[in-house]
Amino acid sequence: MNQETLTKLLSQVAQGNMSVSDATTQFKDLSFENIDFANIDHHRSLRKGFPEVIFGQGKTSAQIIGILERMVAREDVILVTRIDEKKARDVKKALPAAQYFQDAQLLRIQKKAPAATGFGKILIISAGTSDIPVAREAALTAQAMGNEVDTLFDVGVAGIHRLFAHREKICTASVIIVIAGMEGALPSVVAGMVKSPVIAVPTSIGYGTSFNGITALLGMLNSCSSNIAVVNIDNGFGAGYMASSINHVSAV
Repeated sequence: MNQETLTKLLSQVAQGNMSVSDATTQFKDLSFENIDFANIDHHRSLRKGFPEVIFGQGKTSAQIIGILERMVAREDVILVTRIDEKKARDVKKALPAAQYFQDAQLLRIQKKAPAATGFGKILIISAGTSDIPVAREAALTAQAMGNEVDTLFDVGVAGIHRLFAHREKICTASVIIVIAGMEGALPSVVAGMVKSPVIAVPTSIGYGTSFNGITALLGMLNSCSSNIAVVNIDNGFGAGYMASSINHVSAV
C-alpha cells in the first residue's frame, strides 16, 4: 500500500463512504501477507517509498504470479528482476498488463507512468555494448522510482575520446551510474571529472582473468576517486535503486 492509496482509504472513512469494518479488512495485511511460499511486505511502499521488488531467479512462474496477484491491487508499479523469457511469458498470460524487457531480464507492471520526483537527472554510462543489459536494468529501475534518466553507451577507456565528447551531459547529471567489465577502469575516470556521486557497477564481462567480474569489482573498490560507491557484480537494480535514493534526498 502506498501513500496515495492510504490517504484515499482514510478519506473515504472520514467522509462516510467506507465503513470502519471495511477499512479494517483493507488494513488486515498491511504489515505483511503470508501466502505459504512468501511473506509479502505490503508495508514497504509506506516505509521506503517503493514497493517490494520480486527477485525472479530461483522462483517458479506460479510463485511469481501468486506474489504479483496479491500486490497488483495495492501498488501502482511492481518490478520483477532476473526473470527469464519463459517465466515472463507465463506471467503475461496470467497478467496481460505486464511488460517484459528481455535485454534487462526485467518485468514491470505499471498502472501509470510515475511522475519525475527526483531532484535532478540520473545518467547511466556503460563502458561497452556488452554491458548494456546491466545498464538497462539500472535505467528501468530508476525510471520506475520517479527519476529522469539519460543513458550513454559504449564510451569505455579503450576509446576515451568518446567519453569526453559528452562532457556537458556528464558534468550536469546529479547522480551517475557507471557500468564496466574487463578491468573496470571507467568509473574512476568519470568520477575524476565530476563532483556528483558515482555508483560503480562491475559486470561479469571479460576474458579469463576478469574472473567473472571479480577483477572489475576489486578495481572499483580500490579507486583513487573519492566520490565512488560500488555495488555488487551485475547489480543494475541495486545501482538504480541507490541512485534514486540519492536523487530524492533533497526532496525529503
